Amino acid sequence: MDRIRGTQSEEATATNLPSRALLWLIASFALLLSPQWDRLPLWLIAACAVLAAWRWLAQYGRVRLPGRLLRTGIMLVLIGVYVATVQGRFTVDTAASFFVLAVGLKWLETRSVRDFYVLFFILVYLASVNFLFHQEILWALVNFTGIALLLVGLQVLNAPELPGGMTSGLRRLGGMFLKTLPIVVLLFVFFPRMSPLWSVPLVSGEARTGISDTMRPGDISNLAQSSERAFRVTFGGEMPAYRDRYWRGLILDYLDGETWRQGQQEPFRALGRVAVDGGIGELEPNQYDVLLEPTDQRWAFALESSRAVSDNVFEDSADLFRFRRPADSPVRYRLALESEASVAETQNAAELRRYLQLPQEGNPRAREFARELRRTMGDEQVVRTLLQRFREQEYFYTLRPPAMPEDGIDSLLFDEKRGFCAHYAGATTFVLRAAGIPSRVVVGYQGGENGAGGDYLIVRQYDAHAWVEAYIDGRGWVRIDPTAAIAPDRIELGLREAMAAEGSFLENNWTSPQRYADVALVQWASLQMDRINYQWQRWVVGYQGQSQMDLMSRLPGGFGMRELGYMTAGIVGAGLLIAGLISAFQMRRGERRDAFRRVVDTWHRLCATAGVPVRHGETPSVLASRLAKAEPAAGDSARLFARMVNSHYYSAGKDGEGVEQLKRMRRLLATMKRQLRRSGTRTGRSSD
Repeated sequence: MDRIRGTQSEEATATNLPSRALLWLIASFALLLSPQWDRLPLWLIAACAVLAAWRWLAQYGRVRLPGRLLRTGIMLVLIGVYVATVQGRFTVDTAASFFVLAVGLKWLETRSVRDFYVLFFILVYLASVNFLFHQEILWALVNFTGIALLLVGLQVLNAPELPGGMTSGLRRLGGMFLKTLPIVVLLFVFFPRMSPLWSVPLVSGEARTGISDTMRPGDISNLAQSSERAFRVTFGGEMPAYRDRYWRGLILDYLDGETWRQGQQEPFRALGRVAVDGGIGELEPNQYDVLLEPTDQRWAFALESSRAVSDNVFEDSADLFRFRRPADSPVRYRLALESEASVAETQNAAELRRYLQLPQEGNPRAREFARELRRTMGDEQVVRTLLQRFREQEYFYTLRPPAMPEDGIDSLLFDEKRGFCAHYAGATTFVLRAAGIPSRVVVGYQGGENGAGGDYLIVRQYDAHAWVEAYIDGRGWVRIDPTAAIAPDRIELGLREAMAAEGSFLENNWTSPQRYADVALVQWASLQMDRINYQWQRWVVGYQGQSQMDLMSRLPGGFGMRELGYMTAGIVGAGLLIAGLISAFQMRRGERRDAFRRVVDTWHRLCATAGVPVRHGETPSVLASRLAKAEPAAGDSARLFARMVNSHYYSAGKDGEGVEQLKRMRRLLATMKRQLRRSGTRTGRSSD
């Protein structure tokens, strides 16, 4: 029997919440889930939708909210599906997914006002979790809009009778926003900055678009169909020519069948916090800033003959640059171009033998071709002859390469003669090694288009490129790019122009604005949006300790952390003082607007002086009767005053009567004062 009563009680409380408040809560939940839709499993999105819809239908009595046993069963089933989905992986993705699942299950427990508040704060935390995965300005606006809907729902919950609905709620939110915006901006600029949540090591299982540490013949041609940003670059001086924009990322020196990979794995390094605001101060003419999109890899991209300027990136072997942890969030770092070419680095014989490795068998025609070249030529002449072959014979650069059979390098060089940069780079390295010339495949990007206004470069995934470096005695490592010999337009102008005749540029990416670059309006809108995001990423998301101290150092007085603390305390104190003064002023102004209220307050004070204080919930008539009993001389005036108060507040009078009535009340109040003085009223007289 008790169990039945408990179930009925739970069902009864299902409709305790105002329907409009619940609707705002559900709308906010849907909006705050949108930044994670691309990474959440479909079953979890469907489960959240069903659970929220269940709660909404229960609000109108269409269904019943589940009891304790059924809720427990649903929870165990969904957790079981979650465990089977993650398969023992524990990453930021899986943790965030479990949090979303917990939020979805909470809908079945949202029965009371207390549950509303719990879910309100959980959804605010969900908005902050979203910033782990997206920090672009568009997604920031989505998060802020979701929080605004939550605040409107909170208003409806606490004051369901407020008029105006959404318009009124948003107007009140807008007023509060405008009042607090100056303080928020000042605190953002001057409050001592700590590293944000996304600067903590975040091991993620999410797949990222970009180059990897292995290269098969078709890998980079697949990237050529993606217009996602790889990174942006701002130069302190003149931008290098298009043909010189070779962004080195990593070296592949071991051939395993048809796959090129790193022969030596990078040493293990413990994950650690890394600053994401590596660009500090004004750029020198030889410096450049790179804002790298998340790759979940440790390599940084740089031009040849660069050196590290910011301390969040360091130079590794072979003139490559690395982070101290995988780039799981946008990272800004700074490099400088050396003004003079460095002296050729001498390599010992043991080191060079690593760059001669080839499989024991395979591609016999390419091996024989290399031996023929080597019989009569030196290293540099072998390189020139091979490039001349690519330049003079009918080799084609294509995004639609044919499937290569076994001995694919032989097929490419002597039969098909059609391929992409990865095909030609791998084949060139194979031939040079077979000819006894140490060589390696370099993978990175080549090119970059101007951003809006020409202030920076945008390097996209379709700029991914592979080329070759060969070791020549007396010169060191020399860049050799077979693509430049086969399709010079690719190196001079970019992939779009190189593929114009073939028509294969972004042919599988119908939604990319870069596909429609010949439409001026589309190109302009795309670049303007990118510029907004770029500035947001540099100056808002990347505004941390070093950036703040650099800004403060430009102010007079030499601000440090202590001065920032004092300034922050002063800003908070001044803000509170100003807010208090404004509130007091508004209260006084409200009192001045209600002249009747002021007259009634004066009467209340007069009654208290006569020893008849106002009691809680007491009507004017009852107060007048008590005053007449304590001071009979003022009784008639008090009763008449009370009738006039009731008439003002509870009777609809004609226009103009209110002003005349107010004058009569003031005269009557003055009469009561004279009557009380004549009767000898003293402060503190008591009355029953």
